[in-house]
Amino acid sequence: MELVTHSPGDGVYPPTGDYAHAIEVRGAERLVFLAGTMGLDPSGVPGATLDDQLVLIWSNIRVILASAGMTVDNIVRLTSYLRDASYAGANAKARVEALGGRVVPTTAIVAQTLDSEWLIEIEVTAAS
Repeated sequence: MELVTHSPGDGVYPPTGDYAHAIEVRGAERLVFLAGTMGLDPSGVPGATLDDQLVLIWSNIRVILASAGMTVDNIVRLTSYLRDASYAGANAKARVEALGGRVVPTTAIVAQTLDSEWLIEIEVTAAS
């Protein structure tokens, strides 16, 4: 599988350093779509803070991807749902760290989650 990042320099606004406008996936044999993944521990209890939930979310994403024989290196698209816009910086920092600085197309949306204790939810698309 080959990933080609597309972030044109002319005719569209430039992306910030933590995301790409698009990724072209060539030669993929499998796609995995993760449901919105929350910062819950294995017993379903949310982390006490935003940072705790971000750690749990990325741990949960790694476990789910591993069940499909994939890692965070297979992530090609990501959408974050934040309860508050002020969470954007911490979310971006956690994403960049989790992906080892690799940029992917990403969207962050401020939305009300189903439970007020769920501060963030992340949806992922992965390919191999």
